[in-house]
This record gives sequence, structure tokens and C-alpha cells, in this order.
Amino acid sequence: MQQLVIITGLSGSGKTIVLRALEDMEYYCVDNLPVSMLSEFADHINEDVNFYPKVCVGVDIRSQQKALSHFPETVKALKNQLHVRVVFLSAAEKVLMTRYSETRRRHPLSTAQHNYSLTEAIRLETKLMAPVKEVADLIIDTSHLKAQQLKQHIWQIMNQSNQKVTVIIKSFAFKRGVPFDADFVFDARCLPNPYWEKELRPFTGQDKPVIQFFSQQPLVDEYLTDLCAFSKKWINKFEVNDRSYITVAIGCTGGRHRSVYLAEALHTYLQKKNVHNMVLHREMDQND
Repeated sequence: MQQLVIITGLSGSGKTIVLRALEDMEYYCVDNLPVSMLSEFADHINEDVNFYPKVCVGVDIRSQQKALSHFPETVKALKNQLHVRVVFLSAAEKVLMTRYSETRRRHPLSTAQHNYSLTEAIRLETKLMAPVKEVADLIIDTSHLKAQQLKQHIWQIMNQSNQKVTVIIKSFAFKRGVPFDADFVFDARCLPNPYWEKELRPFTGQDKPVIQFFSQQPLVDEYLTDLCAFSKKWINKFEVNDRSYITVAIGCTGGRHRSVYLAEALHTYLQKKNVHNMVLHREMDQND
């Protein structure tokens, strides 16, 4: 079936980066399409499926407020004729303010026409975009993602099968904040920490010395057994309810040992169970 991906979310959260990434994946991309024109656009691309096999549309706060409030009904109607996925990008308020300060760009709601302060604009946009976020198939928190990380995230997601639910397993550090795009959050800080073993500190949960350390810890084995059983059981429940994505976030203090090891182990377990999944390590690619 013809694919239509709708990229939407808060201004400053990375929509332009995602649209460019999808263009590189040979999607036909249209940015800032008014919501009121989505149905007409869908009819147009349906007329030539061979020319428009993969299409991406950017939708944002520049659409009319009334049209945004009707976004859920519009998407529901579109799903009767196309395979539609709605990806909503978001970020913490402080992060969005920093990004606007660094780029010196004006928020769409803080222009001369609207005359809101940056803080007021971000909070108003969050409120106005709530109906859009409500029907998103996937919400991505870009607060701690660099541009290249976000691109890789999108490439991985779009390369997953569309036939079943896709599980996104994300390791993270509690000291950098809990990802607010997570459906389930697991805290691994109760487990033995290889960070306190001097010879293991430079390694990560992907390295053999750390893997061997965890394999000798009964508590880690017990935690992993429970994590796998819980995930498999509830993924099946979400699949019945037509969810496209589920994000399982596993955190520890630094996001490099316990959470990474558990995320990789869960990834392997779900693969053996034929559950579509991908693993992302939020802190592993940080260079600072």
C-alpha cells in the first residue's frame, strides 16, 4: 500500500532535519502543507502510485488552528485509503528556548503578526498541537539528540516493517533526564554497577568484559528475565490495539553499562521471538 508519512511536532524540535533525511531515503517530501489540504493531496498522489510510492508531508503550527483541531478526523479518513504514519517530534521547553536563542530564529508564534514572547509562543504551540500529538503513531523526544542521531533514528524506524508493531528499545542516563516519549520506563540502578570496577569503567554494556561481569550476577539475570517476560506480554496487548510503535526505555546512572547491556539483551530476546524491534543508546553517541 502507498505510504504517507506525516512529520509534525513543535517548532524547533527537528522537523527540517527529519524531512531532509527522508528525502535522502527517496521520499517525495512536501513541507508546511496546510492540514485542510491533506485530503486533496492524498487524492492527488493516489492518482499515480508508481510516481509517488513513498510520500512525506510536513505539518506544523502554521496551519490554521481550526484545521489542527480537526487533524484526528482527517488522519482517520486518510487511513482508509493510504498507509499513514504520524511522527510527532517534541523537546523540553528549556531545550527549545536554547535552540531558538542559538539560531536567532523567530518562533512562528512570536512574529509581528502574533506578538508572543518566546516562552508564551512555545507554551501556546504545545497546547494547540495537542490534538495532533494525540493521534501520533510515534512521539520522538529530541531533547538529547544531535542532528546525526536524529537522522539515524529516522532511518532505522522507516526501514522497519510496517506490518507489525515495532518496539524501540532505548537506553538512557537518569542524570540526563527520562525520555518523555517512552511507553515503559525501567530503572536498572538497583543492579551491580561495573563503573565501580576500575578495570571495567572504560568499557560499555556492549563490550565482552562488561557482558561477562553481568553474566556472573544472579540479580541481573533475574531482572532481565522479568524484563523480557513483561515486554513480550504487553507488546502483544499493544499489537491487538493497532499500535505501530512502542518505546521501552531502560535507564541507569550514566547510560553506558547496565542500561546498554539490558537493552541489547532485550533486543536479542525479542528478535528470537520474531518481534520487530530496534535498539538505540541515547548516551553512547554523545561526544561531549
